Amino acid sequence: MADKRETAWNNFHVALTSTNPATEETIGTYEELSEAELEVKLGRARNAAERQRRSSVRDRAHVIRRLGELLVEQRQSHARLMTQEMGKTLASALAEADKCAATCHHYAENAERYLDDQPISTEARGSYVRHLPLGAILGVMPWNFPYWQVIRWAVPTLMAGNVALLKHASNVSGCALALERLFQSAGFDVGVFQALLLPSSRVGGLVSDDRIAAVSLTGSEAAGAAVAATAGAHVKKCVLELGGSDPFIVMPSCELAQAVAAAVTARILNNGQSCIAAKRFIVHRACYAEFLREFVRHFEALRVGDPMNSSTDVGPIVNRSGLEQLQAQVDAAKTAGARVACGGRRLDQRGYYYAPTVITDIPVTAAIHQEEVFGPVALVYCVNDLDSAIHLANDTPFGLGSSVWTEDTEEQTRFIQELDAGQTFVNAIVASDPRLPFGGVKHSGYGRELGRAGILEFVNSKTVFVR
Repeated sequence: MADKRETAWNNFHVALTSTNPATEETIGTYEELSEAELEVKLGRARNAAERQRRSSVRDRAHVIRRLGELLVEQRQSHARLMTQEMGKTLASALAEADKCAATCHHYAENAERYLDDQPISTEARGSYVRHLPLGAILGVMPWNFPYWQVIRWAVPTLMAGNVALLKHASNVSGCALALERLFQSAGFDVGVFQALLLPSSRVGGLVSDDRIAAVSLTGSEAAGAAVAATAGAHVKKCVLELGGSDPFIVMPSCELAQAVAAAVTARILNNGQSCIAAKRFIVHRACYAEFLREFVRHFEALRVGDPMNSSTDVGPIVNRSGLEQLQAQVDAAKTAGARVACGGRRLDQRGYYYAPTVITDIPVTAAIHQEEVFGPVALVYCVNDLDSAIHLANDTPFGLGSSVWTEDTEEQTRFIQELDAGQTFVNAIVASDPRLPFGGVKHSGYGRELGRAGILEFVNSKTVFVR
């Protein structure tokens, strides 16, 4: 069987290409792993898992802490690589490196407490829950936060005593290899963290391999459904963090200028290419006209250009297909009767640049009303009251984050209780934080990352009863 797989790979293997979206130039070409090379890595992971499960939490914390230190020391080079491969502004890439370092330090300081035995009083002499590692965990990670998505999955996974196999998005293979070197430099044993340069077509085979204990995927709804189906067929745990169409709700009692400024920041986060970026702006009629006027004014003032330039607010879309999809969504919305208040077009320059765009008067029958929009395009809605705001916010297949802007405590309580989302931020932008669990409901996935909940996703919570 292995020989047949190797022959198939020789016939159909592809090169993984990295293209700078700001210049449209190829900056890296990487050969995918052969079946023989993959076998070696899977064997290393299996052997490393046996050693890793016997290590102490304190020993792991020492290495994770060093990983965080290296991220700080090397932040400039890692940030530049992120920007070159996927187009985020250098400022946001530097912030991403810093956030990764902070997460390392958080788990180095708190993992032992998170993993402590949980005593439960029974008639036994001793009864408790002990958290034990599962083995090799596969992480299928996206391009939009090429370091953060990996760190927030891998660090708690490793701190729990597992080993990590990274299948990164093919267009950020340089980041994948840089991360592998970073983990090795921090002092992790051979096989504890490995990058697998593979196309998406080979993920199913990996998930079904007996040496993979569980899988975490951050990506599209379609990718999540495919991985979940394969994992389910092989009775394996999976955590899915999928798309989002987060509502940003503005009520009359809020500080409107503050809400407008936050709304702009929330939408252009990562050039608009973030699952938790605010995408649908639901504004009470009493403040709608002023909000829209100021929101459009701010959008028109955004500086689009070279992501390496410190004055740039918005960089390019990640690739040509993403740019074309974004334009198709905007065009379809206009055809359905929506109005483009500003933007609505690709910029006439080299690179995959799209003008910051605000769309209003969106019919609920328009496809864009139900779709996730990945790019600097904001959908603005007007509602008459609190009930209408909640109904419209929940009128989506997604349920990742939500941001509500109101000083009314009763309204805050209603939003917290009734919005279908994995998180609700009140008078704040939705953001992931290593101290807090992160994840969604509905088609945004299931399971949690970060916080104590995140480190417990990939453990065997074993009941121990000693009479």
